Amino acid sequence: MSTEPAIRIDNLVKRYAPAKGAKGTMTEGKLALGGVSFDVPQGSIFGLLGPNGAGKSTLINILAGLVNKTSGSVDIWGFDIDEHRRNASRSIGIVPQEIVFDPFFTPFEVLENQAGFYGIPAALRRSEALLEAVRLADKRNAYARTLSGGMKRRLLVAKAMVHSPPILVLDEPTAGVDVDLRRQLWELVAELNREGVTVVLTTHYLEEAEELCDRIAIINHGRVIADTTTRELVGMAREKVVAVTAAEDLAAAPAHEAFAKVEWDGARDVMVTYDKDRLNAGQVLAILQAQGLVIADVTTREADLEDVFVQLTAAA
Repeated sequence: MSTEPAIRIDNLVKRYAPAKGAKGTMTEGKLALGGVSFDVPQGSIFGLLGPNGAGKSTLINILAGLVNKTSGSVDIWGFDIDEHRRNASRSIGIVPQEIVFDPFFTPFEVLENQAGFYGIPAALRRSEALLEAVRLADKRNAYARTLSGGMKRRLLVAKAMVHSPPILVLDEPTAGVDVDLRRQLWELVAELNREGVTVVLTTHYLEEAEELCDRIAIINHGRVIADTTTRELVGMAREKVVAVTAAEDLAAAPAHEAFAKVEWDGARDVMVTYDKDRLNAGQVLAILQAQGLVIADVTTREADLEDVFVQLTAAA
């Protein structure tokens, strides 16, 4: 494995063509991506996050060859998508958010047909092995329409891997999937990654991204607002929380100019949010006690990826 990135994106711009508006006037084409640049390291699980409408789907569709970029460059496994479109396409597998395959084909037929689209000779196809890998061997000859939602998701992963691409892109793969099936899917993705597959993941479940991803880029309004390791990204959060239960009901919520926010349930429970660069938990407790609050119980909560995500996208 070389040190070259699995995907290299440099100053990627996508502006959609102007559209005809009311009374025949032309509206300016929407800028979906405004100069996006980042690298996806080989062998990583890379998170691509952002609010709805941030440009994630446009970027993935450019990688998939479904949308043409306006300017900039994209290399997939070292192949420029303009100069070497065929090799770039063979180096990546896309698992779309939508479930897209013929419901009247069996899982085996779905994989065989997909392998045929890539020109893979029958003797070299891995349909049986892929069905085993995604735990669908027992559904080999069932109609795809009879599969559960989780099984269909796993079949999409197998479909994306028929040509053995070194890169797998998963677009919201666990949307609408229950907790058990989500866990099964992530076990499958982790196994593929251990085998050397680079994984790019988009998800709205930020706890998944925090647990699974080595590195994360956040896009907002078509621009990259963060691109760093998951550990460093979580460390960017400034706010922490101390939750206190008083020994008796409080007459009012405690207040102090150093507190960022105070939430009180009207009885004994208080949650104090504070800037970790200004205070520590001990100082927060000292302030509360100085105000006469007798503490019966206390817990603290560290910042997580969701806190950072909200801070960054709100500021952008």
